[in-house]
Amino acid sequence: MTPHDLSEPRHEGTNSFWRSAAGLGLAVLLAVAAFYLLAEHQAHLFGVLPYLFLLACPLMHMFMHGGHHHHHGSPGGAGARPDEPGR
Repeated sequence: MTPHDLSEPRHEGTNSFWRSAAGLGLAVLLAVAAFYLLAEHQAHLFGVLPYLFLLACPLMHMFMHGGHHHHHGSPGGAGARPDEPGR
């Protein structure tokens, strides 16, 4: 056994929080709360639904356009696509 082996703790039998008794209890509590929220406040939740769709538009625009890298290079350079004319 080397000194390096003694300095790092081993995590052989660790469980996640959701597999513990407290995690399962929390999951059941959240499921019951979601059921009662939907059952008792259904009119309120469906009244807010159109506004959630409107809120989703700018959020999707911000997060889903993250892969678009804008290249401001010369026409025909590395940033230009071969099927587009230079700008």
